[in-house]
Amino acid sequence: MKTILVDAWNTFVDENGVNLEMKSILDHFNNNKIIVTNANEEEKITFGIVNMPYPVFSLAHNPNKTDSEYFKKMLTHFNLSVENLLYFEHNEAAVKAAQSIGIKTLWLQKGSDLSVLKAFLESNL
Repeated sequence: MKTILVDAWNTFVDENGVNLEMKSILDHFNNNKIIVTNANEEEKITFGIVNMPYPVFSLAHNPNKTDSEYFKKMLTHFNLSVENLLYFEHNEAAVKAAQSIGIKTLWLQKGSDLSVLKAFLESNL
């Protein structure tokens, strides 16, 4: 079963808290979800990336998600393979880093209609 990687800040979480519409879409799928972030412990608190409904993974900027090494380390940490991942993210550079190692990725720009996300998940899970 594929795992869904969820970008944290400015995608799943913003200044208003968790995007409840997005959470509802994600909860429709029984797949495991992992929230991925660059945030260190202090930034997680500042940005509200605490008490999340799914596990949170961060390398605290060492490296950031714009570096493919971030995703390689995440794969090792969770014992996952790129073939069993889907990822959505608002940052184009992070999207490209994930795609560079073979992760199927959706560039979900801030403010995008979430029907695009739902269609991406439905067609790839």
